[in-house]
Amino acid sequence: MRNSKYRQIYKKIKKYNTIILARHVGPDPDALGSTFGLKESILATFPKKKVYVVGNGTAKFHYLGTVDKMPENTQDALLIVLDTPDSKRVDGASASNFDYSIKIDHHPYVETFCDIEWIDDTSSSASQLIMELIFHTKLKMTESAARRLFVGLIADTERFLYQYTTPKTFQLVAKMIEETNLNFTELYPILYKRSIKEVQFQAYLMSNLTITENGFGYVKLDEEILQEHKVDAATAGNMINSFNYIEEMVAWGFFSQDKVNNNIRGSVRSRGPVINETLAHFGGGGHAFASGIRVSDFEKVDEVIDALDEVCRLYKEEK
Repeated sequence: MRNSKYRQIYKKIKKYNTIILARHVGPDPDALGSTFGLKESILATFPKKKVYVVGNGTAKFHYLGTVDKMPENTQDALLIVLDTPDSKRVDGASASNFDYSIKIDHHPYVETFCDIEWIDDTSSSASQLIMELIFHTKLKMTESAARRLFVGLIADTERFLYQYTTPKTFQLVAKMIEETNLNFTELYPILYKRSIKEVQFQAYLMSNLTITENGFGYVKLDEEILQEHKVDAATAGNMINSFNYIEEMVAWGFFSQDKVNNNIRGSVRSRGPVINETLAHFGGGGHAFASGIRVSDFEKVDEVIDALDEVCRLYKEEK
């Protein structure tokens, strides 16, 4: 069945002259790396095609690529949505506006909204799925594509730390490095380099972390705090993996006020309790141990925190 998916997707890429690539709102390195990596591969294979990456850009990860303006006419175009399980989180595109659509995702299934849906929630990342697609079809793996895909994969696995890292992950990465002579060591400083203001903000997070009796840690960040530290609502979420080794916590979350979108943005991680099912009750979701959410106000955040604290309590009791 999987080989069939490779062939189906490749045939559609080969067929359409105009291809739009989209991913989720608030993109992380995997969303961007898989999207721009696929663009580089398609253009290397089919230089005459028009390939656009759409959605809001992000200055923090500018080195992965620059977004394009959506072409006016997409009725004859192909849409490929990456790293996004549900239609409401797709940034800058709607499948209904395209002649054909494909979803490539590694999150647990939420809904069907594309003509072809390739979902593998055992994969480490969307970037890994694009590596698979390239190596199982006639798409070309270039050094430029490899750079972006490697960054996406190491970001989502936290340098191969998480349990979604499998032998297949290492096999694909090894094949990619061997075929492109990718200098992967130079990519780590690009991804993990931090400005002094971000390091100081991380110190603030650590100093203001509340840890419940049941082992749930959290920080609530309003607009005043974000402005004081000169960071945006996404910054705390980008730092959340750095708190993975605090002994007293089994799960933790950062909740930041997003004035631009008029909501509260939450990023949650876990070392044991399953969190995505709980967050799904509040409109969020993601992986079992790495999920996100957006809620209307801090009162709703308190409800989310209470629910996650209960999950931690039950987990510790079972252990």
